Amino acid sequence: MKNRNLLRNFIEETALDYSVAFVDHEEIDRINILNASFKAMHLAIDKLKTMPEFLLIDGNRFLKYKQTPHQCIVEGDGIYASIAAASILAKTYRDDYMKRVHEEFPYYKWNANKGYGTAEHRNAIEEFGLCKYHRKSFNILPAQLKIFERFP
Repeated sequence: MKNRNLLRNFIEETALDYSVAFVDHEEIDRINILNASFKAMHLAIDKLKTMPEFLLIDGNRFLKYKQTPHQCIVEGDGIYASIAAASILAKTYRDDYMKRVHEEFPYYKWNANKGYGTAEHRNAIEEFGLCKYHRKSFNILPAQLKIFERFP
């Protein structure tokens, strides 16, 4: 994590251009997590000062951005420095956001789990319910918690 933050500083200082965009939990509930990822990528591209001629996308799917050609590369962050840099920026900005959310709702331990459905996070949901930052599609019922704990 510390190395990631050092790399973030380096990327922000030396990149020709970069942008990070955010799609909130309500939008994710409306359009689903995959489409929200595409939307965030499109929003980030919109904010760039220089429009790219070609997009390298980490993963196996992407919703075409305007007329810009692209290529999807599974595990592309291990192949291309530009994809790795984008991944580092996305992760560190999200980590910062989760730390801010954690300050408001510390019992979910978002500073540690970053919103993922760990057993500790799911137990906190069972005890405290969902808060305003949870996706409603993330709703974990008590019966699901018991299954999750039996089969980690």
